[in-house]
Amino acid sequence: MSHVALVSARATGDLDVDMAPIMAALAARSVEATVECWDDASVDWGRYDLAVTRSTWDYATRRDEFLAWAERVGAATRLEHNAAVLRWNTDKRYLLDLARAGVAVVPSQFFGPGDTVVLPDTGEFVVKPSISAGSRDTCRFTSDEHAAAHDLAAEIAASGRTVMVQPFVGSVDRRGETALLFFNGEFSHAINKGPMLVTGAAPTQDLYLSEVITATTPEAAELEAGRAVLGALASISSIGVDVSPPLYARIDLLADSDGSPLLLELEMCEPSLFLEFDEAAAGRMADAIVSRLR
Repeated sequence: MSHVALVSARATGDLDVDMAPIMAALAARSVEATVECWDDASVDWGRYDLAVTRSTWDYATRRDEFLAWAERVGAATRLEHNAAVLRWNTDKRYLLDLARAGVAVVPSQFFGPGDTVVLPDTGEFVVKPSISAGSRDTCRFTSDEHAAAHDLAAEIAASGRTVMVQPFVGSVDRRGETALLFFNGEFSHAINKGPMLVTGAAPTQDLYLSEVITATTPEAAELEAGRAVLGALASISSIGVDVSPPLYARIDLLADSDGSPLLLELEMCEPSLFLEFDEAAAGRMADAIVSRLR
């Protein structure tokens, strides 16, 4: 029997509702799965045939430590996704690589510590760190709230992180986000996330921002956009490894002013997979994991 580690975090506790259905689906395929915390020094990673990062939701404040862990585990067993992929995908500057590869992304500017942060003169916008998870340290501002936006940017920069500024895409308030789930490069299912960022609201202090989720059927243009994102990965040399296709990917899309999909995020580190919204999704994820064992 094969043994798989599903990697979580102490802070996650029982919050990862995807974990139980994945474990049950793997058991039905004669694979023994164990939940392990990434920073548990007592874990013998070498005893596993495969380790899969799943809900390592506290990595953002400890990213260097997390990536060093990934390097060690990758030397002891197969890690999906490996340290090179995690390094690239845990800093949202990867959006620049995807834009250069021809993917339509939400326009994004990045300002390192010491840079002068330039904010839009008109319209609403979002300020957040380039390294973050769960919408932490993320706020939506109007054009007359530059002082508050600069305060948040200064707080992010003071922590040594890069500041990210994006225009707020107005369609979010009307139709939310579409999240496409792909396993082994094949589309599995999709969900809709209701709007989360409210003008004037302070950044969340929780592990992640609360979401309103419903199952959805993606439009043909959204599926095409999702597949284009995955197809672009092969051309991005800065990742450092071949990642086509990734074991799993969640592709979060918004609609621009003419309804065309824009990439908001590509999640290949620790995305919620929303398996409860499609009864066959856990089985598809388990099949993807089993294929990597082979």
